[in-house]
Amino acid sequence: MDTNRKTGFYYVMGGFYICIIFILGAITFLFNRYLAITEWVLGLLLTIVHFLYKKHTQRKIADMFASMTVDIGSAMQNALMNFPLPTLIIDRAGKIKWNNDLFCDVVEENGLLGRDVSSVLPSLNTESFFAEPLVPIAATVEHKDRTFRVFGSHTQSESKQNIVVLYFVELTEYVQYQQKYEDEKTCACLIFVDNYDELMETTAVSDVPQLQAQLYKIINDWVSKHGGVLVKYEKDKYSVLFEQRRIEDFIKAKFDVLADIREIAEGNTIPASISIGIGTGGETIIDNDEFAKNAVNMALGRGGDQAVIKDQDQFSFYGGNSKEYEKSTRVKARVVSNALSGLINNATNVMIMSHKDADADSLGAAFGLYRMCRMQDRSVHIVLESYDQTVRNFLERFEPIEEYAGLFLNVQQALARTDENTLLIVVDTHKPSLVEAPALLKKTEQIVVIDHHRRGTEFIENTVLIYHEPYASSTCEMMTEILQYSSNKLSLTKLEAECLYAGIVVDTKHFTFKTGVRTFEAASLLRKQGVDTVAIKTMFQQDLSSYIKRATIIRDAEVIRDTIAVSAYRELDKNIHITIAQAADELLNIKGITASFVLCKTEEGVSISGRSLGGINVQVILEKLGGGGHLTIAGAQLNDLTIEEAKEQLFAVIEDYYLESVN
Repeated sequence: MDTNRKTGFYYVMGGFYICIIFILGAITFLFNRYLAITEWVLGLLLTIVHFLYKKHTQRKIADMFASMTVDIGSAMQNALMNFPLPTLIIDRAGKIKWNNDLFCDVVEENGLLGRDVSSVLPSLNTESFFAEPLVPIAATVEHKDRTFRVFGSHTQSESKQNIVVLYFVELTEYVQYQQKYEDEKTCACLIFVDNYDELMETTAVSDVPQLQAQLYKIINDWVSKHGGVLVKYEKDKYSVLFEQRRIEDFIKAKFDVLADIREIAEGNTIPASISIGIGTGGETIIDNDEFAKNAVNMALGRGGDQAVIKDQDQFSFYGGNSKEYEKSTRVKARVVSNALSGLINNATNVMIMSHKDADADSLGAAFGLYRMCRMQDRSVHIVLESYDQTVRNFLERFEPIEEYAGLFLNVQQALARTDENTLLIVVDTHKPSLVEAPALLKKTEQIVVIDHHRRGTEFIENTVLIYHEPYASSTCEMMTEILQYSSNKLSLTKLEAECLYAGIVVDTKHFTFKTGVRTFEAASLLRKQGVDTVAIKTMFQQDLSSYIKRATIIRDAEVIRDTIAVSAYRELDKNIHITIAQAADELLNIKGITASFVLCKTEEGVSISGRSLGGINVQVILEKLGGGGHLTIAGAQLNDLTIEEAKEQLFAVIEDYYLESVN
């Protein structure tokens, strides 16, 4: 029993005994009046003494508690003053109410009382500290190369004002070790020499050793400069290991090794170039190695001469501003042709699908595949629901021919006829979001992709065969070569050959852009199949209203950066896509214009068509808006935006492109 409980017990018992004395006095009064009075006087005296004692005791206890409060307050104050961590007290307004000397040492200032904490410690955001409901405080702040973890608690001052007590735990050394650990993580890198065989074959035999030595020297010097380890495991392939911190150096230098390789002049008739794939951010070196493989494949799929960094979340692209050089060898086309023939032969039926709003290139490739399937007596259909005016013109010519009756299916019909044994061939795109029927990709695992667009981060997965050649002018060029090796004798109908030829004409802008030797050879092969070039020209004819729209777009163009023309068509027109593409091409005919962008309104938002003469990479620009394509031809679709909003975004990414080029 503690002191307080004992004192209370004595008070109760004292009062009890006094009551007994008064009761006894009352009884005694019946027998002896004088004795009773004596007892009552004694009881009264005891009552007075008891009352005085109680008052004295209460005063003593109060004094004791007062003394204890002073002692505890003093102890707490001394504890705060001598607390081994920097400590700070602030009010709701962010004013400093108190701080210890250690906090003064942190901010290297004195006389802090009454000052706004944000003026002393700008990185400390105190607004959330007093937000309802009040929760324990934990934050991280940096100040003059030092890092602190801040913990705090809420309390009230004597004036009932809400205040916060903050304690600062220094993490500087921990953060430095953590950064050192991150910087010294091992990254994987793969370097491939682009078109190695073509590079050596087009170089004089006497110059080949010097060319090979120069390639190795530049790559080795670059790796050594950045403290990496280089291993050459094939004639044109290198594996590199280096520290994570080097990536920032690579980016700042804009991967200068790419330019150094391009400047090699050892008798080579085509420029040398390399593709670099870097894997970083993985849990293990095995993860980084896998990321590096994905990155270098992405670089190759985008035309080479660039670096790609892959981490757990995304791809980052650097370089890639030079044009692709076509491969002289057709070995891959022959291998793909044989493999594709085998897949068609083993399939119960074949579905051919292109991108939405099919154009001449996708339709031509589809008809090339149709003929290949019919040569093997396989059931084949083309999934076609949305298409442009050129395709419409071709379909009108195919419609009366009995052989093609029932060839075309809409999306619902295609889904009903597709099962796990169906061979699905996707042409002229590799992005699942752009295909005519994305649901078809989930209906079968037998998927083939044939495309010539530069690879983007989005790619159709779980394919059994990929023929992806960004050097090619068009998918129709690729398909013509496949057909050439699929049979001893090419047997296209005149209309099918014209469809393939039209695809090449459209994507090369009448043999102007991305046109190589193999492009002309494919066109020549199709010409031998009876192509009527005049009939092809009529397929591209447009009515007078389309010409007027195109002229209006060109008239309204504005020029930015002295060489880039930007225009827009603001009315909603379902058939405007061809017109804006033609307008973008026409703008390049204006003297001084090296790139053009034309915007048009769509039901979903805004569509952008980009064109370039090669000096400006329109693919890189429109990729930042979610689009893609080639160095000289690209497009993008911006949903839920107005023309003005889309133009603002386009101007912003063009400025970013120039800033990146300069820096």
